[in-house]
Amino acid sequence: MDEKLKELEKQYNEVSIPKELDFVVENALKQGKKKRKKRAPQWLLGSAAAAMLFTAGLNVSPAMARTLSDIPVVGSVVKVLTWTEYEVKEETYDADIKVPSIENLENKDLANALNEKYRSEGKALYNDFVAEVGDLKANGGGHLGVDSGYDVKTDNDQILSIGRYTVNTVGSSSTTMHYDTIDKQNEILITLPMLFKDNSYMKTISENIIEQMRKQAASDSDKVYWVKGGGLPDKEVIDGFTAINAEQQFYISDKGKLVISFDKYEVAPGYMGVLEFEIPTDVLKNDLVSSNYIH
Repeated sequence: MDEKLKELEKQYNEVSIPKELDFVVENALKQGKKKRKKRAPQWLLGSAAAAMLFTAGLNVSPAMARTLSDIPVVGSVVKVLTWTEYEVKEETYDADIKVPSIENLENKDLANALNEKYRSEGKALYNDFVAEVGDLKANGGGHLGVDSGYDVKTDNDQILSIGRYTVNTVGSSSTTMHYDTIDKQNEILITLPMLFKDNSYMKTISENIIEQMRKQAASDSDKVYWVKGGGLPDKEVIDGFTAINAEQQFYISDKGKLVISFDKYEVAPGYMGVLEFEIPTDVLKNDLVSSNYIH
């Protein structure tokens, strides 16, 4: 274990780290427009500018060995690869961290920004794992595991939705999900707020999710949610789910439906796992900016 970690750390430290990503953020939309022959709708361009702002806080990081292995080809051009895999296997310590990379987007600045985010996340997971293993070994040993990878949720002519999961195991396990949804035709990152006219979508979606939770709990005694009427006595529901946040994790399904995602333990007991709720488009139609993505 020690030698493997030392070798991984040596390779890791030998890779030079790019200095800046700010210029990528500033020019992303501008460069994307120049490369596109067709002009995107005005509402979409305005939303795109706001969507790109999230990249301002990205940290630039290198990765270790590149182990590129093809997985689903997106459309005829864009594809997702495993750019890096951090792997450590020991009797009581196990890490498998796969880092995705989006390839062949014309908007290289958007692709670079997302890929650097993925690499930074993978590096941070590996660093945390190594540090925790060191602490455990210094205190007599223990058990630790991390499993991180990705799943292409939607892959069609218009939409690419990538889900990235992380499972941490220390005694019990916790699972988190993060999604990125890309408009492949206009080559922009889609955020949840840009789909709607104003913030009222949070109330609309939340009410529908609570309704779904109650119906599921009523028809299946094994399903429990942290809402009143969600399978537990009301007096036992403390700090239960009341509303999604403005940037709730989501993706757009292959059928053009909005799917809201919750991490393990976020809105229900751990045995319920990661949860997804498809929101009926009829519920959303008055809040949507257009039916271009959600229909």
